[in-house]
Amino acid sequence: MQFFSSDFKLGILGGGQLGKMMLYETRKWDIYTKVMDASPEAPCKIACNEFVEGSLMDFDAVYNFGKDVDVLTIEIENVNLDAMEKLEHEGITVYPPTKTLRTIQNKATQKLFYTDHGIPTSSFTRFAYTSEIEDSISNGGLQLPFVWKSAQFGYDGQGVKVVRKMDDLKGLPNVECIAENLVDFKNELAVIVARSSTGEIKTYPVVEMEFHPEANQVEYVICPARIDDAVAQKAKDVALKVSEHMKHVGLLAVELFQTHNDEILVNEVAPRPHNSGHYSIEASYTNQFEQHIRAILGLPLGKTDSKVAGIMVNLVGAEGHTGDVVYENIASILEMDGVTPHIYGKRQTRPFRKMGHVTIVDEDMTRAREVAQKVKETIKVMTNK
Repeated sequence: MQFFSSDFKLGILGGGQLGKMMLYETRKWDIYTKVMDASPEAPCKIACNEFVEGSLMDFDAVYNFGKDVDVLTIEIENVNLDAMEKLEHEGITVYPPTKTLRTIQNKATQKLFYTDHGIPTSSFTRFAYTSEIEDSISNGGLQLPFVWKSAQFGYDGQGVKVVRKMDDLKGLPNVECIAENLVDFKNELAVIVARSSTGEIKTYPVVEMEFHPEANQVEYVICPARIDDAVAQKAKDVALKVSEHMKHVGLLAVELFQTHNDEILVNEVAPRPHNSGHYSIEASYTNQFEQHIRAILGLPLGKTDSKVAGIMVNLVGAEGHTGDVVYENIASILEMDGVTPHIYGKRQTRPFRKMGHVTIVDEDMTRAREVAQKVKETIKVMTNK
């Protein structure tokens, strides 16, 4: 099939920053794109060929959107899978396949998948409702502390809470959920696996993630991870095992824990371009967004090696600021060598909302990390108060 400067149409469900960065690549290659998002001000709107406003969870909206595309992909996994499955049965190519998405979309199903396939992960208990947890603790079935996760619709740190005492359960939504054993880890790592529709597979280097203690969001992504080669290989092997059994097409971001005994445990996965791969735009031979396009179109996968060390700093809304966004001191970070800001196009900020990211590249990892710290301390995502 001819993809470039042709009648081929790629459909993307979700119009946020991941879709916007995917569109950098489709525009580079002149691939016709159609995007759907619920927000009339979605970041993707200005860069796609067609934009449709509609709910990603609405059956009719998703089905009608996908009927005239040749390949349908996602930038967020919270989508109506029944509609996508119907499109699949009617001959539309859907990547990742709905079977993969059904496994991943529900965190309880995802965890059961790991245990069923001998993939190392933390122990967990599944609950139909959050309200059942208190009884389980009282009867000795569950012990504090643990990590509460909503089974569905969690995203960007939402739907996750560390429960250390009974009072921490207050205010949690009464939904299907899991309670995971709290892992005493040394590092949080991630591996992105690219799997083409032709079966070709490549992995990106292992990255290290540093999280914000309150927002449960990544603050820094460091590539390569500052770990031993043997641990890095073990992390890649686990990620490849997940990929093999998931049978995804496109990217699979596998988030991992490295324990103090250097065990590797799977935390969770995302079947799409991921925050842990943003560094690749500046630092890699083939960035993750181009790789996703290559994979779902069955094109040869690109080289995944890094050209230089890369660190990604997330730009999130400052606490106490809600409203029209103002990026303070952005000129100051542009004076720093190897610094590239990415602004996602969201006019409204709120506390901890992802508004952009900054990539720092350098031949020397220590120097890159020092610059990343300066960037984090300098640029602020505020409002005019």
